[in-house]
Amino acid sequence: MARLSVIICAHNPHPGRLARTLTGLRSQTLPPSAWECLLVDNASIPALERASPDLPNLRVVRETKPGLTHARRRGLHETSSALCVFADDDNVLAPDYLEQALRLSEAHPHVGAFGGRSLPEFEKPPADWAQEFSGLLALRDLGEHAIIAPAENPPRNYPLCAPIGAGMVLRREAAQTWLDAPDRGLTDRRGSELTSGGDNDIVLTLFAAGWAVAYFPELSLTHLIPAGRLGADYLARLNRGIQHSWMRVLTLHRINPWGPLTPTGATLRKVKAWFTHRPWTSPSANIRWQGACGHFDGRKPVPFPT
Repeated sequence: MARLSVIICAHNPHPGRLARTLTGLRSQTLPPSAWECLLVDNASIPALERASPDLPNLRVVRETKPGLTHARRRGLHETSSALCVFADDDNVLAPDYLEQALRLSEAHPHVGAFGGRSLPEFEKPPADWAQEFSGLLALRDLGEHAIIAPAENPPRNYPLCAPIGAGMVLRREAAQTWLDAPDRGLTDRRGSELTSGGDNDIVLTLFAAGWAVAYFPELSLTHLIPAGRLGADYLARLNRGIQHSWMRVLTLHRINPWGPLTPTGATLRKVKAWFTHRPWTSPSANIRWQGACGHFDGRKPVPFPT
């Protein structure tokens, strides 16, 4: 049985970027006999039948229910390795990523989920004003030293060193805690919707179950970012979706420091934010205002799972 499973969730992936992802896996220093790769086709049209370049340890399964969370759950159910690595279809893992993941998991048995650096490769250089919003693009570099956040039950704050979904390494036992948790209704990225929150839900579930989470700089991946993700309209939609999802996940885990808002209250705050951020003045101002709108909408009451 494979010691490690790489799970790639894809919805209508760009062929060139997916090929780069698979090429990066083919270059891993960990012998292919020690790991497997599962490509989860999340309701792509047309369905993904095969991927190139070929990997001898690659197989494809289809999850027809749209949503990154559904695809990740399917991937975990379809594998049985002691360690799983989530890779997006636009991530190129460093050649030693899988080897380092195994080493780190053995060195830190109390850490249930961890990640490392996510560094950009831009199709075209971003505009100067877009630099402010790089955090929206799943980019991360927390420096040269490991950071470990010990478990908290109940969690008080979200750990800043928690892994993002790109390159997240999950211990099987810890992942099972998330699979067994109530469905909180967070689909994460679904089709063309720019929702999120799935990574945060995994981290907070593990955190409350007694698992530490960590950042290890030895892990590094390249995030391929097309020009379309640097446009003002896309970043505005992305910021709104992320902020909305962030409020929801904090509320569902009962650690949201901001109180709930009625629909009328949320509308009034969005109007006030319109004059505060002056979105008509620049792309940056509009992106900030859209984020504020997502924040306020995300504070509307949502049902808790029973």
